Amino acid sequence: MTKGFEIDRRGTLAGLAAMSLAACGGGGQSGPGASPPVSAPPPPPGPVGLPQPGLNTLAVPGSRKFGTAIASAPGRSEAASVQNSRYTDIVKSECGIVVPENEMKWQAVRPSADAYDFRRMDEIVAWAQANSVAVRGHTLLWHRPQWFPAWLNTYDFGANPVAEAERILTEHIRTVTRRYRGVISSYDVVNEAIDHDRNATIETSLSRAMGSPEAVLDLAFRTAREELPDGQLVYNDYMSWEPAHRAHCDDVLRLLEGFRKRGTPVDALGIQSHIEMFSIDPATGVGPYAEREWRQFLDEVTGMGYRLLITEFDVKDKALPADIAIRDQKVAEFTRRYFDLMLEHGDHLDDILAWGMVDKFNWLQGFDPAKRPDGLEVRGTPYDSDYRPKPMRDAIAASLTA
Repeated sequence: MTKGFEIDRRGTLAGLAAMSLAACGGGGQSGPGASPPVSAPPPPPGPVGLPQPGLNTLAVPGSRKFGTAIASAPGRSEAASVQNSRYTDIVKSECGIVVPENEMKWQAVRPSADAYDFRRMDEIVAWAQANSVAVRGHTLLWHRPQWFPAWLNTYDFGANPVAEAERILTEHIRTVTRRYRGVISSYDVVNEAIDHDRNATIETSLSRAMGSPEAVLDLAFRTAREELPDGQLVYNDYMSWEPAHRAHCDDVLRLLEGFRKRGTPVDALGIQSHIEMFSIDPATGVGPYAEREWRQFLDEVTGMGYRLLITEFDVKDKALPADIAIRDQKVAEFTRRYFDLMLEHGDHLDDILAWGMVDKFNWLQGFDPAKRPDGLEVRGTPYDSDYRPKPMRDAIAASLTA
């Protein structure tokens, strides 16, 4: 068992997409027994000149934290050897919690069946410790073959495939959670496990070895509970309030109902909230949204006893005009409507995280379905590519305050 980090839990990428962590080198590639880095030094003074109070400060009275995804390597426009203090200043000012965008996924931490590489994840945790920011875990299992490492998709599970698949999965979850014990208490244990073309759970090499996708998902959560008896175990998926997501929401409800019937220890639903403005509703002037149906969905989830988190918020502005002032205002209006509705369920809503804080580092810039037909940059995060706060940031602040 590895020794866990120690951290001041005063609060828990594209973005640090901002720190040049990839250039740090050093240890971290290892088997399950390797030692994590030493505790980080005390945090430096906080940034100045950014909007105050920060979004996390506004979130705290609701017993929640505001945060963002970050990365261990700089984003698309930064030299790999440059530490982007402008981005990290925003994170320190606005956020009380961070989550790794890619650094905890299997492709990053488990290059082979018998080796682990925690260098990139350790850098994020060290930075968070140094700045008194809490950390979430994403993800212990992204149950889709395209996001498995190649070795897992082609793995030979041998004469007893059930036992071997169970060993691989439980070892992975134990290794990761033990490494960050005392640091990370909320995990996206399973991410996106539903095939929405088939309206069923996704088959993978693990599920074929173990007999069903449900066997894999249940084992993942039960193993996580053994390791984190007081932790928050989250099923995370990409639905939000657009009418086109209704069938997706129904699939998620069936999955959550199955967890409850089988006694699977799932505490919360992570709602990614990549909200879409792919078309404009003439009645509202913003993207279409199914308000009544979305409230009903949230009521059904919370009625089963699940908590809620907003885990990956940003906005796809594909249908909006090129004019930046108009576009930013419409994005802000859509954001405010969404946050106001989500916060109606405030008694059940925990932490809120953006999937990046600065436009040029946001994943939507490289996501083909979100690209604008005019080729302009997607303006889907609280800060523009010059690190200036946008109306979206003000909309989030206003909703948290209200």
